[in-house]
Amino acid sequence: MSGLFLRISILCLSWWAINCEEVVSAKTLVLVDNFLIKETHSIFFKSLKDRGHAITFKSVEDSSLSLFKYGDLLYDNVVIFAPKVEEFGGQLSKKMLLDFIDEGGNVLIATDDKPGVILREIAVECGVEMDVPGKSVIDHFNYDKSDPTHALIAVDGENLIDASVIVGPRNISPLLYKGAGLLVNNSNPLVLKLLSAYGTSISSPLYDELEKTPLLLGSEIALIAGVQTRNNARVVFSGSIDFFSNNAFLSGVKKANGKESSKSSNAQVSEHLSKWVFKENGVIRVKSVSHHKLNEAEPPMDYTITESAVFEMELEHKVGNQWKPFSARDLQLEFVRIDPFIRTIVPLVGDGKYKVVFKIPDVYGVFKFLVDYKRIGYSSVFSSTQVSVRPLKHTEYERFIGSAYPYYFSAFSMMFGVFIFSLVFLHAEVDKDKTE
Repeated sequence: MSGLFLRISILCLSWWAINCEEVVSAKTLVLVDNFLIKETHSIFFKSLKDRGHAITFKSVEDSSLSLFKYGDLLYDNVVIFAPKVEEFGGQLSKKMLLDFIDEGGNVLIATDDKPGVILREIAVECGVEMDVPGKSVIDHFNYDKSDPTHALIAVDGENLIDASVIVGPRNISPLLYKGAGLLVNNSNPLVLKLLSAYGTSISSPLYDELEKTPLLLGSEIALIAGVQTRNNARVVFSGSIDFFSNNAFLSGVKKANGKESSKSSNAQVSEHLSKWVFKENGVIRVKSVSHHKLNEAEPPMDYTITESAVFEMELEHKVGNQWKPFSARDLQLEFVRIDPFIRTIVPLVGDGKYKVVFKIPDVYGVFKFLVDYKRIGYSSVFSSTQVSVRPLKHTEYERFIGSAYPYYFSAFSMMFGVFIFSLVFLHAEVDKDKTE
């Protein structure tokens, strides 16, 4: 009886552990320079908790700060809501934060018009530049009427990146933004401009007269920028910490050009943005990969040139805490030796299932089935399967090749000619004997 009770207890504990793992999907560290942010940004943090984040609040000057223990990550995500920080406490440093990103950690950084030096240095390392402290983004045509300095910009949804997986739909009410401008390194393909300023925007001190053209001007100003590294770690920089505040979430919008809305869309965009940066959305993984010869089921030891090969793949994407089939129409397969010999679209044949049949090229060697899927907003998918392709055996060649028929004809015609010549020659010899 005691043994049965022990088994039941173990099963219950296992079920509880599995369900707890599903509920607490990520450990998130929030660094602040003022714990009042817990109140002013409570709606944003509540959204994270409701989605299963285990949030730990710490001061940026905390002497126990660290992101690693024995080489392992202590947290999955880091939120830095400390705009004016000049130096981190404990073991945390710029190098450690960059190492955290290199190990696959995700970071959300929000600042204001006076960003600290260390945050600016981290941004530069990720391909984003923050404007010098003291400058704010100002727009005298697209401002909210509640701010006489015109530094509170009302940004329409059309200024968001056209990627719903990152920011959600674009047909939304205006967004409220007040803070610094960012400059994206356009030569870096990993950096995305998630929210852009208007062509009428400038980055300038609030109360100073312009004496020369600002360094950041017009639509080149990024308000929010994102980075997805080659190891699929994600980083988001926002020049406005107020973008995530309760005040911005609940405030109405009275745009200078007459547009009005009872509520901004900051909360909606912030939720989509946080889901993306913390890998709750836009994450794809390979569930299965297989290949075999046509009309067979198991992968062969090797392929023979000109045979028909079948390649199959199954993909999943993350929706909340669940993995569901991922369906796309642009998955591409390459059959590569050094360069691709075959490049073809892999048709979708079911929910998340892809299949293609193609002919092996008439070239032997070591090849790879290569899938390298990169799309904006989605984690990159890389799958490589190595196979060998051999030439035909001597017993596998065709007995009669169409291109060799002229040679066959010449050989038999020569034999026939010799036969006729022999008959004529022998007949001539017999007639000669008779005449003699």
